[in-house]
Amino acid sequence: MTGPDGIPPDTSAAISVRGLTKSFGDFVAVDGIDLDVPRGQVFGFLGPNGSGKTTTIRILTGTSAPGSGRALVLGEDVVAHPERVRPRIGYMSQKFALFEDLTVQENLRFYAGVYDLAPEVFAARRDYVLRMADLVGREDELTRNLSVGWRQRLALGAATIHEPDLLFLDEPTSGVDPVARRQFWDLLYELAGRGVTLFVTTHYMEEASHCHRLAFIYRGRIVAEGNPHEIRATLVTQRVYDVTVRDADLALAWLETAEGVVESYLSGAALHAVVDRAADAGAEALQARLAAAGFPDAQVEPVEPTIEDVFVNLVSRERDAEAGGRGG
Repeated sequence: MTGPDGIPPDTSAAISVRGLTKSFGDFVAVDGIDLDVPRGQVFGFLGPNGSGKTTTIRILTGTSAPGSGRALVLGEDVVAHPERVRPRIGYMSQKFALFEDLTVQENLRFYAGVYDLAPEVFAARRDYVLRMADLVGREDELTRNLSVGWRQRLALGAATIHEPDLLFLDEPTSGVDPVARRQFWDLLYELAGRGVTLFVTTHYMEEASHCHRLAFIYRGRIVAEGNPHEIRATLVTQRVYDVTVRDADLALAWLETAEGVVESYLSGAALHAVVDRAADAGAEALQARLAAAGFPDAQVEPVEPTIEDVFVNLVSRERDAEAGGRGG
């Protein structure tokens, strides 16, 4: 079995995709992607809303058929034999898929029934999930009374109660506070340490640095792939500066039109300015230019590019290329 480019999918990988496409009418949601996800890793699948992340997951979980291409999941053709794949995978979405009018234990019992777990297996897995999610003693509490962070842990437990080899998590930390997100990622690393492969979509760029490997998808196409270090190295021809200034909005407007500044955007409480190395005169020169432009309080420091910097750069590059194509 080979892909459109003649390269066969990797049967040793947890996920191996070749030439995968999916369209809805004239809209191309997934545009001929190739992807390999090693087993036992946390794989981050990043992209803006509408870029094709969820559509790709639906294909890989066997709930949507691709228009063309090949997809192996845990060594099985998920299009031809989805029934062989589904018992071995778990899925958790940003909506958590819990029944709020059921108790913690009733939710776990429901999902155990979905996967046809024997009573003795369920008892052992329930005890593990309650300990993992730190919900011991809250088994009879209604799910609706749990905080978002606790519901998130319960949803993770429900998605893994059948001990899947591969877990899909579609923006699972959306709306969760930073402390709960950090605790959740600790649980994901625990699962990866047990040999589970995790395929995670997220729009929190700081979470991407926790992944072993990343792929960026934009308008249905993979535009970058690699480990976090390799991804950050794609900005080798540019330098990133952190700019702190009282009037950030006006300073941002100035940076957006300043000569030599490729990109500028808010990054936390500061601004980030991306400058071509060929035109870069250093932090002091940029600070002097800001002062001359009416921002005497501006402080400029060089920083290592973050995953967010790369993400913004990639999206800007793709948009510029599209605009150039239309203009031509």
